[in-house]
Amino acid sequence: MVSKIGDIKAELSAITEPELYKAFCEKYASDDRSGVVKLVQQAEKKLSAYESELERLRIMRKYEDSHPDLEYICGIDEVGRGPLAGPVYAAAVILPKDAQILYINDSKKLSEKRREELYSEIMEKAIAVGIGYSTCERIDEINILQATFEAMDKAVANLSVNPELLLIDAVHIPQLERYPQESIIKGDAKSVSIAAASIIAKVTRDHLMAEYDEKYPGYGFASNKGYGSQDHIDALKRLGPCPIHRQSFIKNFV
Repeated sequence: MVSKIGDIKAELSAITEPELYKAFCEKYASDDRSGVVKLVQQAEKKLSAYESELERLRIMRKYEDSHPDLEYICGIDEVGRGPLAGPVYAAAVILPKDAQILYINDSKKLSEKRREELYSEIMEKAIAVGIGYSTCERIDEINILQATFEAMDKAVANLSVNPELLLIDAVHIPQLERYPQESIIKGDAKSVSIAAASIIAKVTRDHLMAEYDEKYPGYGFASNKGYGSQDHIDALKRLGPCPIHRQSFIKNFV
């Protein structure tokens, strides 16, 4: 019995595992009804996108795969070096060698919805996740670069296992000399481990800034995350600084 086009469309819509698109295409390849042909073309497009994503992930595993003898390769990244307010956060993430997390990427290239989804998946699949931060007071005391290094050191210290190699976005961390380090320019877009760390750090800090928005209303922290947007600068001039503002960053605005 020939399946109705509506049923075939429902079958395509029900596919949740991308690899099943291939079986769908093979199943209806010989059906020349125009409606079915269009559905097969849709499935082929989805399959092609999935295969492209797998290839992108394969390339993003280049640094991890270049160390086949190591089990605990740790990606490290930070968020919050530039804002006028709030702490700087760092995350350290160790993924299983066979971890496949579709659409993982530099957190800045992802929508908020996608980041939240990936945050949950990373936390579920990771061997270990460590988070560290430095407060606005600490940033003012020792400068943002040193505070960032301290946050990264804390993140690694909070891992449940000891890393064998650190993959870091663009910097070398003096406080972590006890571990081998590999600095990768734009690493959050080139390494799955660093990308995972960038997502964990970003989502964690964003959640905190949303809490600060309720505690210190008027600055727009939930939307600007403490960065120097015009609305934030205007509020700073109007209201003055609040306890989470970095005094060394706001001298030109108060």
